[in-house]
Amino acid sequence: MGPDTHILDDAGEGAVTLVEFLDFECEACGAFYPIIEKLREEFAGEVTFAFRYFPLPGHLNSTTAALAVEAAARQGKLEEMFARMYETQSEWGESQESKANLFRQYAARLGLDLAKYDADVAAVETLERIEADFQDGVALGVQSTPSFFLNNQPVQLTSFDDLRAAIEAELQR
Repeated sequence: MGPDTHILDDAGEGAVTLVEFLDFECEACGAFYPIIEKLREEFAGEVTFAFRYFPLPGHLNSTTAALAVEAAARQGKLEEMFARMYETQSEWGESQESKANLFRQYAARLGLDLAKYDADVAAVETLERIEADFQDGVALGVQSTPSFFLNNQPVQLTSFDDLRAAIEAELQR
């Protein structure tokens, strides 16, 4: 887990760590979102949950969504914008036009400073942050989303339940 990895739940030093490489426009990531939320509740204090951006080139708004989430993170609203993206994915996902204005409306509803939000979305450093996550994922062999790493080891999934089983097995070690 790199220093730029976004932590959603920190279970402390030495805890089992689950990192998800995700794309906010990915329907499979959207399907995993409620499962991850349930696992976060179930394993609170035992497992550190984190994510890295992995916007897929075929999704027109995936990088735009990541920019919005990163801009919100810079104002302390990471989790709120993260949730908003998945909760509204069916409204904007697979669109062939930019949804940057819609994401800005989300920022306004979250009470973000819109001048700062706009500056952060446009900042080259914000895009570089997302691209660094993507390149780290490529280096780790990530080819699709969601891709999960449990204590830095890739998790092979054939069903939603495989993730819970992998976490439980790692906690037993």
